[in-house]
Amino acid sequence: MRQTFLAVLSLCAMAVLLTGCGGDIVIFNSKGQIGIEQRDLIIISFVLMLLVVIPAILMTFYFGWKYRQGNASSEYLPTWAHSTKIEIVVWGVPVLIICALAYLAGTTSHSLDPYKPITAEKIAQSVQNNPDQALANQVKKQPVTIQVVAEQWKWVFIYPEQNIATVNEIVFPVNTPVNFRITSNAAMNSFFIPQLGGQVYAMAGMQTQLHLIANELSDKDGKPGFGPDDGYRGMSANYSGFGFSNMRFRAHSVTDEEYAAWVNQVKASPNALTMDALHALRDDPKNRPHHPNPVMYFSSVQPNLFKTIIDQYMAAQHGHTSSQSGHESGHGAEGSHDTVVEE
Repeated sequence: MRQTFLAVLSLCAMAVLLTGCGGDIVIFNSKGQIGIEQRDLIIISFVLMLLVVIPAILMTFYFGWKYRQGNASSEYLPTWAHSTKIEIVVWGVPVLIICALAYLAGTTSHSLDPYKPITAEKIAQSVQNNPDQALANQVKKQPVTIQVVAEQWKWVFIYPEQNIATVNEIVFPVNTPVNFRITSNAAMNSFFIPQLGGQVYAMAGMQTQLHLIANELSDKDGKPGFGPDDGYRGMSANYSGFGFSNMRFRAHSVTDEEYAAWVNQVKASPNALTMDALHALRDDPKNRPHHPNPVMYFSSVQPNLFKTIIDQYMAAQHGHTSSQSGHESGHGAEGSHDTVVEE
């Protein structure tokens, strides 16, 4: 009994200590429609599983107390072997919970498919969840396409429609679908903006996709420019070497006017992103960066650079230059294994 008491006391003390490690759990502080639906899925699944876990824990303490050695009033049934009621509960409840979880997993696997473009319904929900309704009603809903390249210890972002590129910074209008096309020019990696949605792998010689939308402005201080802590935190969620922990970037959801001004600011840069410039960005494999790479702007991009990055690995592996999709989703050409990368 004394050991049980000490164990319970230790668990309570640990729970109190862990409350100091909470901070801002960004996954549960979602600012995008996809992230909100994923957060709700996590919470609902967690609560359903607790319907089994909590009664089991409570019964452990109850039975330990009721049938303790010093309790002479406990009912003693040495020949007891079966109870229909107990069998119904211990088998029926878990089966119902598993069925509910299976339904949730099945429906959300399709509705939250990262390859599925943002629907008009999700755009409407995003606008509805924007705290600034006056701003939400003014926002245009044309998607923004961003090509993502996981480099060695940094992220390169190409805007094919604007013919610009950045390092470790992305900007897009609020309540506007963002179509990410993702690949790697180094080791396998993982692209993740926790407050907007789930992570998707970045693999050399392949193109994966992710569709996200931000429900509200990321920077509300009214000051021009972006501070080091402004915006949503982006990161590498997959160990890829010494510098992966510093593969961090900032994602900013802004108004249409701020987005246009930012594009013009990037276009004023004297730098051009070519294949040679991309190679120059790569850190030496033995280099161990202690800080994220500074934000960089490129006013122009070599034509078909994203496709060239993918094709260089395809040519080495298969002797041809068609680009392989990382997902067979059935969305036309994007779902095949030999597809042409969109520019």
